[in-house]
Amino acid sequence: MNSFSIKYIIQFLVLVLIQVLVLDHVLLLGYINPYIYILFILMLPFDINRIYILFIGFLLGISIDFFNDTGGVHAASTLLIAYLRPFILRLSFGLSYDYKSINLKKADFKKQFLYVVIMVFIHHLLMFSLEYFSVNYVLDILKNTIYSTIFSSILIIIILRLFKT
Repeated sequence: MNSFSIKYIIQFLVLVLIQVLVLDHVLLLGYINPYIYILFILMLPFDINRIYILFIGFLLGISIDFFNDTGGVHAASTLLIAYLRPFILRLSFGLSYDYKSINLKKADFKKQFLYVVIMVFIHHLLMFSLEYFSVNYVLDILKNTIYSTIFSSILIIIILRLFKT
C-alpha cells in the first residue's frame, strides 16, 4: 500500500466520522442538514478508473447508511453521483477534463463552484426523494434539497479553499 492509498483511506475515514459523529446531529432551522462526506467523491483523482469510483461511492454511502440506519439511501445517492461524475466534470471543466489536467482544489472558483453545486444537488435530490419516497412530499423534498444543497455546498467550498494544498 503506497502513501497515495493511505492518504485516501484516512480522508475516507475522517469524512465518515465527521459526518456521523458531528454533522448528523446538526439540524439548522429544523430541516437543513449538511452532508460533506460526498467531498470524498468530489476530490478523488480525475484519472481514476470508473469502476473504482463506483465501488468507492457505494462503499462511502453504505458506510453512512450503516451508522444512520437509512437502508441504502446514501449508498444509492453516492453511487449516482459517482456514476455521473465524469459527465459533470466535463460539463463544469470542459476540455480541461478531457486532458485530465484539473486540480479541484486549485481550479477556477466558478468551475469549482459549478461542479460542487451540481454534484451536491443531485446527491441531495435523490437522497431526499428516497427518504420521503412519496410524491405527496414533493415540496418538502425540494425545500430540503435546496436548503441542504446551499449549506453543504458552502461548507464544501470552504473546506476546499482552506485545504488548497
